[in-house]
Amino acid sequence: MADSRIYVVQHRRRREGRTDYRLRLKLIKSGKPRLVVRKSSNNIMCQVIEYGHTGDKVVASADSRKLKEFGWTGHCGNIPAAYLTGMLCGVNAKKAGVKDAILDAGLYTSTRGSRIYAALKGAVDGGISVPHSAEILPAADRIAGKHTKDGGKAAKEFEEARKKIGK
Repeated sequence: MADSRIYVVQHRRRREGRTDYRLRLKLIKSGKPRLVVRKSSNNIMCQVIEYGHTGDKVVASADSRKLKEFGWTGHCGNIPAAYLTGMLCGVNAKKAGVKDAILDAGLYTSTRGSRIYAALKGAVDGGISVPHSAEILPAADRIAGKHTKDGGKAAKEFEEARKKIGK
């Protein structure tokens, strides 16, 4: 009964609400690698993924927990950490020979100035070309962390980590 004229069972990831296959097909048909940004409350993960017939291949990746190696002591799930993670992923992708990519935000709701777009700006500043509109990116003071309670200290720490990643 699972597969007949009347009833067809959808893919498991579609049933679970984890994959939009129509969007995925559009991204794959572009022929460009995908800049995949995923977030949780305490972490940001960025990957540059290329499509392959036998399966997708991760070309470069970065995780906000790796920012501690660059002197970041702040929270790993906020906008400055998302920017730094995107920048680290962009630098790694550039070293791997990726010049351009297309953003894959998954099933997240598009919100102007969000962590997804902070990671996008970081990847662009890291050296890969991703089509986007400047309107959706967060403001420079939010990316630097100046909007936080200890804005001066956070901004100074942000700049130090940014310089280390950019080398």
